[in-house]
Amino acid sequence: MKKQPFASRYRQPGPWAGYQNTFTTLIKELGYAPGSIQNQTQLITRFAEWLWRRQTEIHFLDERLVQRFLRSQQNSRSVRRGSAATLYRFLYVLRQQGVVPPQKKTPLSSQQRLINNYQLYLLEERGLTQATVVNNVGFITQFLSAKFRKGQLSLSQLRAPDVTSFVRHQAHKLSPGRAQLLVTALRSFLRYLLHQGKITTDLAICVPTVARWSFSSLPKFLPACSIQRVLDCSDRETPIGKRNYAILLLLARLGLRACEVVALNLEDIDWEKARITIRAKGGRWNQLPLPPDVGEAVALYLRHGRPRCSGRRVFIRDRAPRREFAGSQSICTVVRRALQRAGVESARKGAHLFRHGLATSMIRQGASLDEIGELLRHRSPNTTAIYAKVDLPALRPLALPWPGGAR
Repeated sequence: MKKQPFASRYRQPGPWAGYQNTFTTLIKELGYAPGSIQNQTQLITRFAEWLWRRQTEIHFLDERLVQRFLRSQQNSRSVRRGSAATLYRFLYVLRQQGVVPPQKKTPLSSQQRLINNYQLYLLEERGLTQATVVNNVGFITQFLSAKFRKGQLSLSQLRAPDVTSFVRHQAHKLSPGRAQLLVTALRSFLRYLLHQGKITTDLAICVPTVARWSFSSLPKFLPACSIQRVLDCSDRETPIGKRNYAILLLLARLGLRACEVVALNLEDIDWEKARITIRAKGGRWNQLPLPPDVGEAVALYLRHGRPRCSGRRVFIRDRAPRREFAGSQSICTVVRRALQRAGVESARKGAHLFRHGLATSMIRQGASLDEIGELLRHRSPNTTAIYAKVDLPALRPLALPWPGGAR
């Protein structure tokens, strides 16, 4: 007996209704609005009819058919922004239920396999943060692509001039800070290759040093009055406003890094003991006291602002799909918009402005460098020492008289 076409089964009570119900339940849990849910289900219905006209069975669905459908609908207003994501999400539901076979994995190139293994090494063995890994992998991809533009990856051909030439051509395009990240990533990768036996010469010693003198610049920070202005101008009425205000307080009062705010879980807050556990860089964790105003803002967001979802992160996206922030850049976006709302001008607009502002305010109020380093969780005293440069009253007696100046 010939099998019924896909859309024909949809028109009758049967498995198709169950697939669509499962999909609808999923997108409701992800926080999509009723209008969006209706649009997505209508798109799936049109996709089903398209498959029926082509006499394609459900178990043949894959990414290739999704792309063909989207191309066929390019001149139709029925395809909107997000249509591809909707169909891929539906395909995911079908695969979870075993209706559609798992996605066929595209064979990776030797370069991509090497990069994937290096990325796994950084995450699991080195314990680096996702942001650091992304930076390193980006630089290494550029390096390998520059050396092996044509032909197969052959690491035995790497020589010292390849390393120095790449740094020389790339470093002048970057800021001193980014250039330092470049050479650090390159040294790490070359040591990894040596450790894995893929090269026999320690090329890491050939990586040039980027000049960036210690204490040559001042930390970029916001004055305490500007930080308070940003907090005062924050919206505390809407769910998004409650979330963003809690984030800004964590940055301003505890000096958290953006990645630490993103990684904050519900179980990291001990409400009885008023403590908060911070998942720091390198897999380390620290506990800090939870100030009353910060605790109040976070609690208000959790009770009246945080959307219901299965995720354990404290802070969740305000738009569907409701899930954790993708990375540190999302926190920087919150800071940038808060600065604009308050009318505060700043050359830098990242989350570190609040961290530097907290340290600067503490040192001007008489806190020691050890106290600042403990709060900011610095591993080296040299990292904290840069804040001594902003304590102008303490530095003034140390200044030598200007030659020929008034006595």
